[in-house]
Amino acid sequence: MRALRAVAQAHQLPLADLWSWPLWRLQRELRWPDALMKRVQSYRLSKGTSPSVGVPDNALLPLDQDWPIAFEGLKRPPLAVHWSGRKPCWPLLSAQKAVAVVGTRRPSDHGRRMAHALGQGLARAGWPVVSGLAEGIDAASHHGCLAAGGRPIGVLGTPLDRVYPSEHEALQAEVESAGLLFSEWPCGARVQRSNFALRNRLLVSVSCALVVVECPETSGSLLSAQIAQTQDCPVWVVPGDALRWSCQGSNRLLQEGATPLLSPESLIAALGPGPLAPASTASKRSDRSRPSGERHPSLLRWVDEGFTLEQLSAELSCSPNQLAHELLQLELEGVIEPKPGLRWRSV
Repeated sequence: MRALRAVAQAHQLPLADLWSWPLWRLQRELRWPDALMKRVQSYRLSKGTSPSVGVPDNALLPLDQDWPIAFEGLKRPPLAVHWSGRKPCWPLLSAQKAVAVVGTRRPSDHGRRMAHALGQGLARAGWPVVSGLAEGIDAASHHGCLAAGGRPIGVLGTPLDRVYPSEHEALQAEVESAGLLFSEWPCGARVQRSNFALRNRLLVSVSCALVVVECPETSGSLLSAQIAQTQDCPVWVVPGDALRWSCQGSNRLLQEGATPLLSPESLIAALGPGPLAPASTASKRSDRSRPSGERHPSLLRWVDEGFTLEQLSAELSCSPNQLAHELLQLELEGVIEPKPGLRWRSV
């Protein structure tokens, strides 16, 4: 579709005009393999000269206005996404104005309470909360978002006409009513185990930050974190019990340089008001909202010296928690990028 769109733009034609082009002209412009051109020609002949294609209202296609541009950067972009819920949520996701919260299906009480608090706090700050609607951390974050009257976004590993796990039927209906559900699988499609891992790339693509609350070393949340790193999406991790199996994977992310998250307030302070925050809230930005480099002129110098978070904290006489907020803000502003060992460097 991108190739066809480029040809249409080059010739200043509507995309639909290419349907009637002779095969030799398409071949000359596109230089596609002969086998593919034969399939294209066979398809055109089967549809006729003026085909009528019915696209459901709840299907979003790559050329649609609200199609998230980040999808196109994926190694395996979806061919379409099928959705239900509130359509005004799509522009927010297209602009990556949402926060993803993920984690294990069998969390500790601490992880569950933290996920609920994150969903609630983000919703109150005006941020849509994205998750996979799995049991455990995902469900807790969406329950918190719903409790605060927020906009939950569920990225499904099943078609819209399936609920998994089955006990989430009520939760899935609530998320659909208050926010948005979407899936790359059309209704009636067969559910495969790999679908749940594939949804992680979509979940990350519509978010400006990823929070891993708690996960073991075999969790799909680690795949989400890996995808986030390749897409320059900041990764926050809640520190967990070092002796608990369900925290081994998330704690390892901290060792590899993810930003520690000690409270929902610290994340919200770094992100600022969300796109759904009241205008009065968004306008009440204090001096803390200025770029971190302006507040601490020497910060970037120490960052480029290879100082760790602890060393930076000592040099600047501020708490590591406060400094972590400052550094994340610089990441979001594109000024610095994270490195292993809680170090950063200027971009």
